[in-house]
Amino acid sequence: MKEEERKSTPPRRHGPGAPGEKPKDLSGTLKKLAVSLKGYLPIIIIALVLAAAGSVLAIIGPNKLSDLTDEITKGLVVNQKNIKLITSDIATNLNEEKLKEISMKIVVMNPLDTNDVVINNSTVSYNDRVEYTKLMQSINYKDQKSMITLFNKMPLSVKKVLLPDSMIEKIKLTTNDKIKFLNVMGNVDKNVNASTIYKKIDKLPNGIKTLVKPKMNMDKIKQIVIFMISLYLLSALFNIVQGVLLAILSNRYAKKLRSKISIKINKLSLKYFDTHTTGDILSRVTNDVDMIGMNLSQSMGTLVGATTLFIGSIIMMFVTNWIMALTAIASSLFGFAFMSVVLKRSQKYFLQRQVELGKLNGHIEEIYSNHNVVKAYNGTYDASKKFDVLNQNVYECNRKSQFLSGLMPSMMNFIGNFGYVSVCVVGAMLVIDNKISFGVIVAFMVYVRLFTSPLSQLGQTMTAVQSIAAAAERVFEFTEEVEMEDESKLTGKLNPKKVKGNIEFRHVKFGYNDDKVIIKDFNCLIKPGQKVAIVGPTGAGKTTMVNLLMKFYNIKDGDILIDRVSTKNLKRENIHDLFIMVLQDTWLFDGTIKENVKYNKAKVSDKEIEKALQTVGIDHFVKSLPGNINYNVKNDDSISQGQKQLLTIARGMIKDAPFLILDEATSSVDTRTEELVQKAMDKLTKGRTSFIIAHRLSTIKNADLILVMNEGNIIEQGNHKELMKQNGFYADLYNSQFKN
Repeated sequence: MKEEERKSTPPRRHGPGAPGEKPKDLSGTLKKLAVSLKGYLPIIIIALVLAAAGSVLAIIGPNKLSDLTDEITKGLVVNQKNIKLITSDIATNLNEEKLKEISMKIVVMNPLDTNDVVINNSTVSYNDRVEYTKLMQSINYKDQKSMITLFNKMPLSVKKVLLPDSMIEKIKLTTNDKIKFLNVMGNVDKNVNASTIYKKIDKLPNGIKTLVKPKMNMDKIKQIVIFMISLYLLSALFNIVQGVLLAILSNRYAKKLRSKISIKINKLSLKYFDTHTTGDILSRVTNDVDMIGMNLSQSMGTLVGATTLFIGSIIMMFVTNWIMALTAIASSLFGFAFMSVVLKRSQKYFLQRQVELGKLNGHIEEIYSNHNVVKAYNGTYDASKKFDVLNQNVYECNRKSQFLSGLMPSMMNFIGNFGYVSVCVVGAMLVIDNKISFGVIVAFMVYVRLFTSPLSQLGQTMTAVQSIAAAAERVFEFTEEVEMEDESKLTGKLNPKKVKGNIEFRHVKFGYNDDKVIIKDFNCLIKPGQKVAIVGPTGAGKTTMVNLLMKFYNIKDGDILIDRVSTKNLKRENIHDLFIMVLQDTWLFDGTIKENVKYNKAKVSDKEIEKALQTVGIDHFVKSLPGNINYNVKNDDSISQGQKQLLTIARGMIKDAPFLILDEATSSVDTRTEELVQKAMDKLTKGRTSFIIAHRLSTIKNADLILVMNEGNIIEQGNHKELMKQNGFYADLYNSQFKN
């Protein structure tokens, strides 16, 4: 039982329900974290380079997507280029100047001129010339429709002269093909819809249809598709590899921290454990280390990848089109400005929720761990009333924080959609002005997502970084705690089998704090084999003396000698080998009875264990268990408190050290069990110098020496009879047990 003089600091609540913590020194903690990660620098550099490379490849994608969209778009509409070539070919021969030039050769100016004419390898007969001459008298060069009508009435020989055969993209277009094209496409209005145009194209000759029908450049499309697939596969591969590397890094680092903490625990003085709760220490080993491990792998890659993606997408947008870039950025920032207002308002509710949740969990833990007391004092109503108040507070904070946090996905969707709409509207206007292609709009729709996504990721990452820093700060606080003095230079050593059993306290002074001395001037000489009882009121310094004897604490002044060798010259491990300790709190770990009894001692046979169990009188119980000494001890009710105490005494039997310390070993058992434990302890004390701390003075009546302590000093000493005759402090303590 810990003495009242040990001052403990108020425990901080961690784990589920703990208030959200921020680091006291963010930059300082991050610097320490960076230094401690130096050994993993190659892995970190490779992972971060891969994260950046993956983001760069993702940024290149939209530009290639733009090229792909443009190429597909070209293949979905008629070949405007070839239509222009065909139209130009026809217009070259059917313009006013060309017609007048040919007319000079064909028109019959003289009635006596009855000859045929050969023009462009085509023979025009006299009759055809006469017919052409009549038609030319009614021609209107400015009316395209009348010209086409007139052209259709011309003789075929004249048509061949006007529209001779030609080659376009290795396809021969005959006069008839051109005449058909002229008749079908000549009357197409500019405002006609696409379906009408496609219907007219179906009526064209095969040669022209081949030239003007929609046709995709599949070779180029395949090249772009293969390039994009390779690009995204490589980006995914980089992200997977960096994720694996960072996962390995974080797990190795967490393992290193746990090992460091485990080593550190054994180097800390008992004072640290007296001033920090067990839950707080366990939280540092488990929750805080896990927090660092989990968030480290996620935040490092995300931080670099998101930053690269954010900056890269801005650069690529301006390179592609600055007007569209400004549109995308302005629309996104408008949404984020609105979201930041909501986040500011919601942050206080998130923090308040954690605080209220901590209060509620604390109340629940307090009430249910002491449920019997609450029932006995009829405190159910008050406990329920307080629970309702705390529960309502949590409900209110949850309602407000979850409502506001629930707006986040909707707002992110709004930002993305608002950006898409803005890009499409501005892009459409630029397409109409022929300043960009349709593919650029598609690229910018992707860029909007690439621009907005990193902003939210960076926000989450900064929160994770704060969590890492807060957890790392607590871990570093633990690993930087002042350690016990280095004892590597100590040369003194005692062999447990050769120790006689003399112990002497010489003017020992000690205080847990420098400003308050607990043990003022302690002097005592204990002979080999003596059974020494230490009694006194709570806070008198009984357990403190045992802690000093075990060198859990270093004395301020004076000396403690074991067989005339100062403990200042002995290592702690050597001193601990000399003592058997049986405490009030029975400690059995999850393992077999055999493993518990021979704890930390090798080469112990089953017979020795069975003999120890028989000596303390628990062998019959152990034999009744399934598996006998191989029965697995768990935290259940199959073994009573008294039986556990007897097993710890058997553990002491196996250790077989020259000194024994019994600290309130029977305080938590009933009278019948106490008698059994007392008999077992009597067997354990036989042949050993024993120190017994007890509040039940009836259990130490047979002690060879009783030391009565008060306020850190021995005020009386002697055996039971001698002290009772003195009728002093001890007699008052002893008689007070029997007063009504």
